[in-house]
Amino acid sequence: MSIIFEQENQVFHLQTKNTSYIMKVVSGKYLSHVYWGKKIHTPDMENAQLNRGIGFSAVTDKENPTYSLDFICQEYPTGCGTDFRIPAISVLFEDGSRNMQLLYKGYKITSGKPKLDGLPAAYVEKDSDADTLLITLEDSLQKVKVMLMYTAYRELDAITRSVRVVNEGNTQVILEKVMSTNVDFETAEYDFISLPGAWGRERHIERTPLRSGVQSVESRRGASSHQNNPFMALAEKGADETHGGVYGFNLVYSGNFTAGVETDQIFKARAYMGLNDYDFSWLLESGEAFQAPEAVMVYSAEGFGGMSRTFHDLYRRHLVRGKFRDEPRAILVNNWEGTYFDFNEEKILGIAKEAASLGIELFVLDDGWFGRRDSDTCSLGDWYVNKEKLPAGIAGLAEKINAFGMKFGLWFEPEMVSPDSDLYRAHPDWCIHVPGRTRTECRNQLVLDLSRQDVCDYIVEAVSNILDTANIEYVKWDMNRHMTELGSAGLPAGRQKEMPHRYMLGLYRVMEQIVSSHPNILFESCSGGGGRFDPGMLYYMPQTWTSDDTDAVERLFIQYGTSLAYPISTMGSHVSAVPNHQAGRVTSLKMRGDVAMSGNFGYELDLTKLSEEEKEIIRGQISGYKDLRTFIQSGDMYRLASPFEGNHTAWMFCSKDGRDIFAGYFQILCEVNPGIRRMKFTALDPDAVYEILGEGKRYRGDELMEIGLAVDCFGDFQSRTWRLRRI
Repeated sequence: MSIIFEQENQVFHLQTKNTSYIMKVVSGKYLSHVYWGKKIHTPDMENAQLNRGIGFSAVTDKENPTYSLDFICQEYPTGCGTDFRIPAISVLFEDGSRNMQLLYKGYKITSGKPKLDGLPAAYVEKDSDADTLLITLEDSLQKVKVMLMYTAYRELDAITRSVRVVNEGNTQVILEKVMSTNVDFETAEYDFISLPGAWGRERHIERTPLRSGVQSVESRRGASSHQNNPFMALAEKGADETHGGVYGFNLVYSGNFTAGVETDQIFKARAYMGLNDYDFSWLLESGEAFQAPEAVMVYSAEGFGGMSRTFHDLYRRHLVRGKFRDEPRAILVNNWEGTYFDFNEEKILGIAKEAASLGIELFVLDDGWFGRRDSDTCSLGDWYVNKEKLPAGIAGLAEKINAFGMKFGLWFEPEMVSPDSDLYRAHPDWCIHVPGRTRTECRNQLVLDLSRQDVCDYIVEAVSNILDTANIEYVKWDMNRHMTELGSAGLPAGRQKEMPHRYMLGLYRVMEQIVSSHPNILFESCSGGGGRFDPGMLYYMPQTWTSDDTDAVERLFIQYGTSLAYPISTMGSHVSAVPNHQAGRVTSLKMRGDVAMSGNFGYELDLTKLSEEEKEIIRGQISGYKDLRTFIQSGDMYRLASPFEGNHTAWMFCSKDGRDIFAGYFQILCEVNPGIRRMKFTALDPDAVYEILGEGKRYRGDELMEIGLAVDCFGDFQSRTWRLRRI
């Protein structure tokens, strides 16, 4: 097994392919953290874990004055005790006290990995893929148990963690904070890596040194958000794409989260990740349990690239589910930027017919097909077809598009309601709101209260009625506003702070019901583009619309940053018209295509307005991508030059057997008289010969990696790609 317990020394040793994670029970009471990093033998504990008292810190045992919880590396720290650092869990007991003392009670090791109640989580297909450790901690006075679950994947350097809190006492317990993971590091000599952004500028990479105090990223918006992503990493000084130790953390959750690091008075670092305690509490009656979301932890000694490829493999093989997990994704055209709300059946069929002639495989009808939806001011929630626009209905339109040899897809925004809608007029209390307070609108809409079962039932029925009456093979599931005026008519006063998390549990139930009952539909999640690009959504929907910003230059930054944690197979990436609708930038059709092919490829424009020259370029792009997509979507990605560090971006994709390679080099602005620039490949067999397809040239792997290929990019917004095959 990959998990060992040494009874004599009370040491737990979790092992993945190349890493070790070690904990120890101290004095039969305290669960302490010892080590996480490269795989090692179980160390001498006196050397590996040093204990001592520090000034102004209390000790828990008079007979052992060297042991201070304010100093020791802990595994799951509590608050209001002798550790003054940020706790992993905070509770309010019925007597008004908050002091919690969790002591070690026991453990269990099993093969495989159990599911989490009501929450998305990584999985195993066979028990031999991973082993799971369950450690029980207990507050004996209040009779509250905390179950720490660790799963170590045998062939991937990934460990997942989650927490379950059980109230075994006779009184109520209010959870005020529950982190999914906590890791105490002996030093703070790391850089903090996060993926901040905004709508249209998601997941840019930010790197700052750890400093005294707290550095964190979080969302209080009711969604994982465009502004921050539930990802962080700690990197050794000087770590880069190929060298240095990197610790990655990702939360499998789509709502409010927090992730951060506290550097304490003696320069030790405590990393934590879990539900945001902003506007959160959870009442546990006697006998009830609370399950926290899962956190994924990855260590790589081979820099950010090694970390990313572990995340990618884990998510492709053990998070994404269903028939589309391993299938190449269809090349699509979406009508949104081509028509917005101004379309009818004739216009849609014209675009679809042109798409079929170019080799596109899927047509997606976006917003505007239902109710009286001629703008974004009305009709969300009224999921019936607008027969004035589509007289043959969705079923008739799908049938006509299928006749072109194409699949048909449809846009929904099921979680929202327009005040100007039949649904809102019938059920004004179904939205998130506080009685007597203004119901603030965003994009002229409100959020349906998915903490209510009746609202969830309506969404399942309304969406399923459409899906069951037409040949729909793709769904784009959008969500275009965040939560305000947090309140639910379905919850009592004492449970109102449970609403944001109950919303997520309701959403997950809704998606599970719809997705599992329609296994032949490919679902793509969307939230104003990339506002909910997180592992929780990928458990239900295997890809996400990466950003509403389709500008090729901005997409270099967005797709590069997103790849830090998320595989290429999860990223929707489209070619749109110029000037770009978000940035106003004019880029070549070639560059737009080259950037979009580094993802799940598609188009988002009016194909009927293209010139013959443009159509010929698109035919070439489509033909080329059909040859590339299998290994781009399932292979290994290597980032070679960062847009965050200069004027050029480069990356490559390699099939798992090393036979097929696709690489791209992108220049943002023209440089006058720049000298020679080279594309240096990586991860090739130095002794093998590689042919550049379409050029007839052959080079050995060592030459491609050490000398590289000269790149000629003249002008602004230029790109160059290579298709290689090992001979």
